[in-house]
Amino acid sequence: MTNLPIKKIVFIEPKAPGKHVYSKWGFPRLGIIQLATILEKAGYEVKVFIEEIKGIDWDDVFDADAVGISTITSTAPRAYEMARQIRRTGTPVFMGGPHVSFLTDEALEHCDFVIRGETEEAIIPFLKALSGGGKFEEIPGLCWHYGNRVNKNPFPEACPDLDKYPMPNFDLVCGSKKTKVDLSITPIMTSRGCPFGCNFCSVTRMFGRKYRFRSVDNVMEELHARKPEWIFFYDDNFAANTTHTKTLLKRMINEKITPNWMAQVRIDVAKDPELMDLMVQSNCKYVYIGLESINPKTLESLEKGQTKEDIEHAINVIQGRGIRIHGMFIFGADHDDPKTIRQTVKFAKKNNLSSVQFMILTPLPGTPVFEQMDREGRLLSKDWGYYDAHHVVFKPKKMNYLQLQKKTLSATLKFYSLPRILDKIDRFDIWSVIISSYGWRASRQMRKSTRDFVKQMKGKYKEYGADIDTARHNIGIKARKTSEDVNEFFHSINLDNIRKMKEKQIEKWRASKAASKQSV
Repeated sequence: MTNLPIKKIVFIEPKAPGKHVYSKWGFPRLGIIQLATILEKAGYEVKVFIEEIKGIDWDDVFDADAVGISTITSTAPRAYEMARQIRRTGTPVFMGGPHVSFLTDEALEHCDFVIRGETEEAIIPFLKALSGGGKFEEIPGLCWHYGNRVNKNPFPEACPDLDKYPMPNFDLVCGSKKTKVDLSITPIMTSRGCPFGCNFCSVTRMFGRKYRFRSVDNVMEELHARKPEWIFFYDDNFAANTTHTKTLLKRMINEKITPNWMAQVRIDVAKDPELMDLMVQSNCKYVYIGLESINPKTLESLEKGQTKEDIEHAINVIQGRGIRIHGMFIFGADHDDPKTIRQTVKFAKKNNLSSVQFMILTPLPGTPVFEQMDREGRLLSKDWGYYDAHHVVFKPKKMNYLQLQKKTLSATLKFYSLPRILDKIDRFDIWSVIISSYGWRASRQMRKSTRDFVKQMKGKYKEYGADIDTARHNIGIKARKTSEDVNEFFHSINLDNIRKMKEKQIEKWRASKAASKQSV
């Protein structure tokens, strides 16, 4: 602990290593904005930097008394580099998010503290303890170095009452002097957790399988306060509790708060005609659905609890109601082969999905898939910058990794083709033209960004083979490239001077405190 007053807090969400079809909208994750709002109401001076949207004002970072960094797996290399460099100024750095919650020892090689799991209950006690006003041992989820060992408090219990937290204050999101924020699509969270158990998803391990939700009154209060033109409901599964979802949508309709909205749902919504009616009446325009696969054996192995026929029926019902679908598919499961990928592209085109993401199965830390592949020695690399669903990081079973890499990219290029965009123009489907045009550009950027990756593999390994250590070495450069510009920036400034300046401020504060005690 610092035994120094902690007043100024900065939160950072590093940007992702690559782009995808929805990068354009730059939805911020709500975690650090929620924490910042809690601290603001407790009297702290707080700023939030979401690098993807606004960039970072490093003068504010260096002026902070403590810095919190949130990271998912693909942003971990960049987050770690930021943490290492900020620590050089003498500023305490704490980290949170799913990646460090599951790989705490790794994270503590780069930062001072990790707060695992849900952090709202821990953040104020942690900052008080950091300034000498409490004990680290009493803070749920906190992990830190204690001599030569790492001290880990138990994973925190999930908060059952989400109404107790304040409405996130987006005005706390700041940026560099050259950037502006555009939150034209307002993110609103109404629930946490997911009752389903997909074995490639870390949500249940992070937030639990018990579905917790804000009261309808609480959500409506936020809707009335924000008066948004567009909403993205940030729930992992917006309609997991259909009774709650229907009650909310009825209130929105009755109180005439029906902006255009989008949400993540399962195909189950199509089985409930009343829910579908309410979605249409309340102005639902777009749904994100994890369709995952049309391969029956893959759906079974991923524990999705749905069939190809279920998927096709849901697409017909939902799109028949005028709601567009962003379909998310995963390639590379143990039962997938090149034919699976070709059939999936045909399926997406045939069913006229508005937009898609063809992603490579990514064994994220904290998931059963990661643990299984790690045990089996199938992971090519643990350079987390590659864990972005666009790079092969494991040994597939029914194709080699070059096939999986190239055919996944090819699938995206085929779906977002110019002839298909022109067809949408002919049908005056302006929204789909906009989405598809951006998808076309993004897919070609992805092709360029993965070219070096493929080049490293091509010619060296016709098949995956036994030389896994060489493979790991060859694809182990992503983490360094991901954080290269951060490293260069910090080398361009004198961190030692910043540290010395902070040390002088601390000495001045301590002298002032000692003098005030003597006068008393």
